[in-house]
Amino acid sequence: MIKNLIVAAGAAVAGLCLSGGLASAAPDYDAIANSTCSYPQVIAALNSESPATASELNSSPLATGWLQNLVAAPPEQRRVMMDQVAGFPGMAEYTGVINQVAGSCHNY
Repeated sequence: MIKNLIVAAGAAVAGLCLSGGLASAAPDYDAIANSTCSYPQVIAALNSESPATASELNSSPLATGWLQNLVAAPPEQRRVMMDQVAGFPGMAEYTGVINQVAGSCHNY
């Protein structure tokens, strides 16, 4: 699974550089896009709510960097970033975890 995340993160970074996007249905990224949490809050929530995913993420500098960029981005850019990785196989699992964490990270 982390291999898919790394590939997706790389594609997202490339997509940002090329200003391209993937055409797809518009999933609900409101919690992700509108989160006011800091990166440390996101990581604390991820460690608490999905330790296996946190471990996979922490083992990949590319995935960690992508998540840092996601948290630092403004809401519309977050939507673009999520759209870019949504089409990759295996990413639905991570999208759900990221959305869950975005909704609870303010507790950490």
